[in-house]
Amino acid sequence: MFKNLLMIKPIFISLLVVVFYNSTSLADSYPPDFSDLSARLSPAVVNISTIMTVDPIAPGAPKFPPGSPFEDFFNDFFEKRGGQKPPRDRKPQQAMGSGFIIDPSGLIVTNNHVIEDAVSINVILSDNRSFTAKLIGRDKKTDLALLKIDTEEDLPFVQWGDSDTAKVGNWVLAIGNPFGLVNTVTAGIISARGRDISAGPFDDFIQTDASINRGNSGGPLFNLDGEVIGINTAIFSPTGGSVGIGFSVPSSLAKGIIFQLKKYGKTRRGWLGVRIQSVTEDIASSLGLDKARGALISGVMPNGPAKLSGIKAGDIILNFDSKEVKNMKSLPKIVAETEIDKPVSVEVWRNGMSMKLQVIVGEMVEEEEKVSKIKKENNDIVSQEIAELGLLLSNITDDMRSKFGIPQGVNGVLIINVKSETDAADKGILPGDIIIEISQNKVFTPRDVEMRVAEEIRSSRDFALMLINRKGTLSYIALKLKKN
Repeated sequence: MFKNLLMIKPIFISLLVVVFYNSTSLADSYPPDFSDLSARLSPAVVNISTIMTVDPIAPGAPKFPPGSPFEDFFNDFFEKRGGQKPPRDRKPQQAMGSGFIIDPSGLIVTNNHVIEDAVSINVILSDNRSFTAKLIGRDKKTDLALLKIDTEEDLPFVQWGDSDTAKVGNWVLAIGNPFGLVNTVTAGIISARGRDISAGPFDDFIQTDASINRGNSGGPLFNLDGEVIGINTAIFSPTGGSVGIGFSVPSSLAKGIIFQLKKYGKTRRGWLGVRIQSVTEDIASSLGLDKARGALISGVMPNGPAKLSGIKAGDIILNFDSKEVKNMKSLPKIVAETEIDKPVSVEVWRNGMSMKLQVIVGEMVEEEEKVSKIKKENNDIVSQEIAELGLLLSNITDDMRSKFGIPQGVNGVLIINVKSETDAADKGILPGDIIIEISQNKVFTPRDVEMRVAEEIRSSRDFALMLINRKGTLSYIALKLKKN
């Protein structure tokens, strides 16, 4: 009997090992298999091709990328010096991006910068069928657009997911058309939440390390349930290609925008009519508030909803429509998402105590961003070389907007020339690119860039982090500083 027990013991131990091994799922030990999910979702992801027209390059002029506004500039330059200016025939240029179908009737979501300035929009389905798309509406502030194609049958579509429940570390899947390579599937995880990359007033990006490149713009970011939790919009790129840092507009923001575009053909945002600033620890202490929180009212617009409700300069808004105002950045987003003409309760901190007011939310009138004051103060600067970056820069004046076709909503510093054999040239910076910010500080003139670069050098930094706008595509690029 004892002998039999000895024989059973190793078998029993083996069974324990098998049971223990099987209790740990493969999904916990290895990356999941995305094949079934990819096959199910890919038919709802589309390739978006747009046609734009640009002037040809003058003979003998430097070669700029297709569509560069500097083609006209150098055509005139060479003509004045005896060169032959080419005919004014306009030649079509093609750009590509991604999108996804959200309704079987053919409603398609993409980025606004994918279809901006297009004279025609073509949608190619996964089965290679091609359709001319109609623009239903666009929203520049969140870089979203809604298209429509007409088909005789229902199309495959995908559902929105809840991005608010997505956690850092969750697996995600990106499907799109990087560099025109249709139905490319990449996987990764959510790297961070709530990223502000200074792309717009409502920045709340999901950061992911799923590989995203040019052409992925407008494509979906899926969770493992096959739901869209983000729209791939921008990348951080020190090299010009994917380095595993991509940014997606969360579905919690996008769903409401797309609904309004479908219903109204535009966005209708709530408006309060105030100027605000951050509440620092010193400000909170001076006003008797327990900690730095809320949004400080620095000004109230006449005849606006805030003025009519009794909100005053110096008030700190702590709660709006039962939503906590954690900081200055959160208030515009909360107000914008509030129903227009809705009476809401507002909690403010005034004279060392909390009090409740009621405000009727107004409608924001969309206006193009203006920087006329800054341009007037710096009107003497037309162009300037920044040797530390190897760039020749220029203001974006009204004349340049008109001459080079720069949209009114785009502000920053224009790159006129890139010096060869520099880090900027190596990393693909091109004439026509626009510097939006340096080291997370917005810039509007070459003088601003010069000042920011000098600050980086004084801080013993070797690189300057720039946010670049290239025809609506935003990318972060770190340029090595050339120091004397």
